[in-house]
Amino acid sequence: MCLAIPGKIKSIISDEPLSRTARVDFGGTIREVNLVCVPEAKIGDYVLVHVGMALSTIDETEAQQVFRYLREMEDLSESRESGDEIS
Repeated sequence: MCLAIPGKIKSIISDEPLSRTARVDFGGTIREVNLVCVPEAKIGDYVLVHVGMALSTIDETEAQQVFRYLREMEDLSESRESGDEIS
């Protein structure tokens, strides 16, 4: 199973067609991401990223929904680690 994580483009580092890269914010963690597959992406857009490559752009509502799911997964994991029963 592969997981793509949404992030918000903060700045474009290189705008060359074959090496387009950006600084992307993943909830406070900034990473350099390849934007070659999403030439339409611009500063302020959300992109789905898998292993350092932006695969598509998404709207902010969809990105926020993914963040909610990830928080729920984290809460579920913490409950299991503490021995809480999950119903």
